[in-house]
Amino acid sequence: MTNAAQVLDDREPALPIARLRALMSKLWPSVFVYTALLVAAILALKLPGATDYVGADNDDGMRLVEVRDFLNGQGWFDLMQYRMGLGNGTLMHWSRLIDLPIATLIRLFGLLLPQEGAEALALSVWPLSLTIPCMWAMGLAGRRIGGISGMHVALALTALLLVTSNRFLPGAIDHHNAQLALVAIMTAMLLDENHRPLSYMVAGLAAAMAIAIGAETTPFVAAVCIVVAVSWAFDGEPFARAAKAFGFALALSISLLFFATVPPHLYSAVTCDSLSLGYYSLAAIGGGLLLLGATVASRASRLLRFATLVGIGAVVLFSAITIAPQCLHNPLADLDPILVQLWLNRVQEALSIFATNRLDPFTLGFFYATSFFAIAVCVFRVVYRDRVRIHVILLVLLTVSWAIAAVQVRGAMFSNLLAILPLALLIIDMRRISASDSEDVAAAFCYLSAVIMSVAAVWGLAGGLIGMQVNNGGSVLQVAPARSCSAKSSLAPLVGVPAGLVVAPPDMGVSILRFTENRILAAPYHRNQGGMLTEIHIGLATPKEAEAFLRGEGVTALAFCADNTQTKELAEMKPDGLYAQLEKGVVPAYLKPLPGPEDAPARFFRYLPGGS
Repeated sequence: MTNAAQVLDDREPALPIARLRALMSKLWPSVFVYTALLVAAILALKLPGATDYVGADNDDGMRLVEVRDFLNGQGWFDLMQYRMGLGNGTLMHWSRLIDLPIATLIRLFGLLLPQEGAEALALSVWPLSLTIPCMWAMGLAGRRIGGISGMHVALALTALLLVTSNRFLPGAIDHHNAQLALVAIMTAMLLDENHRPLSYMVAGLAAAMAIAIGAETTPFVAAVCIVVAVSWAFDGEPFARAAKAFGFALALSISLLFFATVPPHLYSAVTCDSLSLGYYSLAAIGGGLLLLGATVASRASRLLRFATLVGIGAVVLFSAITIAPQCLHNPLADLDPILVQLWLNRVQEALSIFATNRLDPFTLGFFYATSFFAIAVCVFRVVYRDRVRIHVILLVLLTVSWAIAAVQVRGAMFSNLLAILPLALLIIDMRRISASDSEDVAAAFCYLSAVIMSVAAVWGLAGGLIGMQVNNGGSVLQVAPARSCSAKSSLAPLVGVPAGLVVAPPDMGVSILRFTENRILAAPYHRNQGGMLTEIHIGLATPKEAEAFLRGEGVTALAFCADNTQTKELAEMKPDGLYAQLEKGVVPAYLKPLPGPEDAPARFFRYLPGGS
């Protein structure tokens, strides 16, 4: 016979487990646990080998330069980079919406730490903090479509994706991590099957924020708008409040952000790489018309609602053709052909799927396989009428994201993130089938395969191993890391001379801005075409012709990096050009070498007009 004490003893060990299980069935506790594990993993992988507190991408360094200028008194509306490019500088297309929180963190930490320490801590906290909204949105989306199991699978797959990405590493302060969080939020809001107005207001706000932060997500935002509009036209009155909430939030938010971030003298300007009159007018018109249509036509017949939607689309298209026709094509299509050849075609994140296949086919799996698999799963589900609405929404968003990634590989992170949601549902279903019959080997194999194929890093690892076998015959080559011309130590000769205008390869430009007080001619940004072209012409010109360029632009110093890819190509293109001569050790009289180590990766010269 069992007494009461024994019953209590039996129950006591189960109580903590039951409480933990109940706690982890909730969204926020689960998000915090997975995010804590993610941040710990990122720090464990990043910190031991870290040599700099700024990310390796040029954009991370340039963002820090921009934030420093802001902290030093440059105006909120003044986005000029006065130390870059020809003439008075280059107008940047980045948003103060990202500069502000980073600058705030630096100022806050600066109350306790010296400048460099405050920057280092701020640049670590900002990208890591963005993992929270991204994980929350993916967990919410997983819960909405797959319950508690869907939430946990989505959180686990998201953590695996983010830990293998460079977007959330300490020092990664470019705007792509914020855009990823906003994409996740928009997707989670659209998956609210109860069509709560609050969800669609949040989606509208996130869409406006994404446009204001960077134009890369504009096609995705357009897809989100189409999904909402078509849902209203199809469902009518049951979806009316959601459609009105989205249209109102989008129109209002984009208006507030436009007037809050665009300087008054640029209100009438149209740019296709940032928030301007073009994107503002289209978003405001589209959101306003959707609000109007949902208000007056929600109780009309479905045919009339679709006719109304066609009318809204026609007005938006006419507005685009009238106000911003130049934005209907790729903003980078207007680049000078020599810049496309020497610069853009060498930027990995700007490569197309075809260029990636040509240069490094073994990375295709990491960039494209998981999302392609997810698209196939969505198509299969829709064909077999399985949770059609969810999979149609995910199919539209995934297809657009995958198409963007096919044009520029930088979009692969977005499509891999969205792929998690339909694959989470697949994993849940495969697990249920496998668990129903423990002796079914085929079901277990399919379940395991679904899990493996849902992790982009697995495709990347497989591609890397195959590439190593093909390229190196199975051996691992140990290559000593080359010293960078952009390192702080490499730029030391510039610190000891009066600040002026430095000619250097674009890859060195951002580091010169960051570590010295000099101006630069070239940096890898499409709005700096003039500066990059001038640097190219200097390298290609004969020494005598090059001096005319140097004198005309008021150059005070020249940096020569023999190992720089573009410098090498310019030397090969013009054997009698300035860079080719410097490569051979032939230094014109008007260039005076600056003191520096003999084995330094970069050489620096002071320009002396006329050789005086």
